[in-house]
Amino acid sequence: MVTAIYPGTFDPLTRGHEDLVRRASGLFDKLIVGVADSKNKKPFFSLEERLTISNEVLGHYPNVHVESFSGLLKDFVRRHDARVIVRGLRAVSDFEYEFQMAGMNRYLLPDVETLFLTPSDQYQFISGTIVREIAALGGDVSKFVFPSVDKWLKEKIAAQEQG
Repeated sequence: MVTAIYPGTFDPLTRGHEDLVRRASGLFDKLIVGVADSKNKKPFFSLEERLTISNEVLGHYPNVHVESFSGLLKDFVRRHDARVIVRGLRAVSDFEYEFQMAGMNRYLLPDVETLFLTPSDQYQFISGTIVREIAALGGDVSKFVFPSVDKWLKEKIAAQEQG
């Protein structure tokens, strides 16, 4: 049984993320979506909110499991005896960072491969940062996120504006 890990902050989970999960879930017996507790990134959504959102969107995939992790990715990968780390590459700008991370992961985890997947054409430009910025300015992000995520964004932004 081959287990793969797809790590990220997923702040918020976008249709691009789901596209990669859908495709990667067909390649592996088990795919674990590792939601990083990235305190230094100062996420818009709390870890608990990101876990809930991810489970709402991805819960229908029978071989996909969502869970949080903190600390080094290598420890999370080892804990699950995963053989592959899945990463998405949207553009050349992603490549340099992801290439460096893959090299470091190979050094730390010599028996684990990093698999890069490119997004489907309609998702190449989507990022959580762009989605948050558009939503915060009152723009329509419904083509980039699932309806439940759109609702979460609107509620969180409204609460911040009131608070």
